[in-house]
Amino acid sequence: MTSGTDRDFASPNPSLDIYKRASTARILDLGFWGLTLCLAVGSGATLLWIILQTAITATPAMQTFGLGFLVSTTWDPVNDVYGVLPQIYGTLVTTIIALVVAVPLGIGTAVFLTEDFVPQYIRTPISFAIELIVAIPSVVLGIWGIFVLVPALRPVFRLINNTLGWIPIFGGDAPRGNNVLLVGVVLAIMITPIIASLTRSTFDVLPSELRQGSLALGATRWETILRVMIPAGLSGIISSVMLAMGRALGETMVAAMLIGNANRINVSILQPGSTITSLIASKFGEAGRDQVAALMYAGVVLMILSLLVNVFAELIIRRYQNIE
Repeated sequence: MTSGTDRDFASPNPSLDIYKRASTARILDLGFWGLTLCLAVGSGATLLWIILQTAITATPAMQTFGLGFLVSTTWDPVNDVYGVLPQIYGTLVTTIIALVVAVPLGIGTAVFLTEDFVPQYIRTPISFAIELIVAIPSVVLGIWGIFVLVPALRPVFRLINNTLGWIPIFGGDAPRGNNVLLVGVVLAIMITPIIASLTRSTFDVLPSELRQGSLALGATRWETILRVMIPAGLSGIISSVMLAMGRALGETMVAAMLIGNANRINVSILQPGSTITSLIASKFGEAGRDQVAALMYAGVVLMILSLLVNVFAELIIRRYQNIE
């Protein structure tokens, strides 16, 4: 039996309270939807504004040099003659070196952390250390490369040059320190945590039935990893690799500090080179109007390269998602 006090505080019209709550929830939903829409549109508009502004600034160089800018090896501010073929070559080579080192290392680290090879109290600090590497500023890694890696790896580079110098990619003059291979190694250190973290997340969300079913059918742990887990998570692995590749393509300080900034194409990865980002970083401060336009043109080229990488990655991901 309801007491008098309960009747005093009870709503005279419960259906009206339900309607008010529903209206409030609807208003909050519409507000949240509008806020997220504004943020999404704002992000897209900011990106388009950056691209448009860069292209407008680069227009004089585009009109002057055209597509010849992409195949010229001359960068001469005195005579206003510019080309970025050595920088395009250096950007691609350093990125490929970084991926060759980082992809197996990152995937192997993810497997190590998800397949219970060691106890949890060992895996936890390793995971924390991997995440911490991502937070290290690139300029710090560049300084570390100059004062630690260069002295440590110089004898190794010279040994490779003396032993395998007959192979063009290891030939040339005796390495002094800054070179394309060094940049690739440091970039690999930077992007390995990205691949490892995202690949680990991919393995974590895979259904446990895949692993258990494979082991129940008599497969060994490594057969399960190589033939079941990696193929099942291939789209996520490819996504992590492409994201890491984008980071390597756009890295500036490491390339500017360690590559040597030599404006030439050299087949040997033990010789100095140049990248688009290192060119922009080293020349922009003292550039005149015409050179700024050329540097912006180089920036447009880099954005196009990044766009092509992302489109290619999306096509691969969709293909493997369809297969799965």
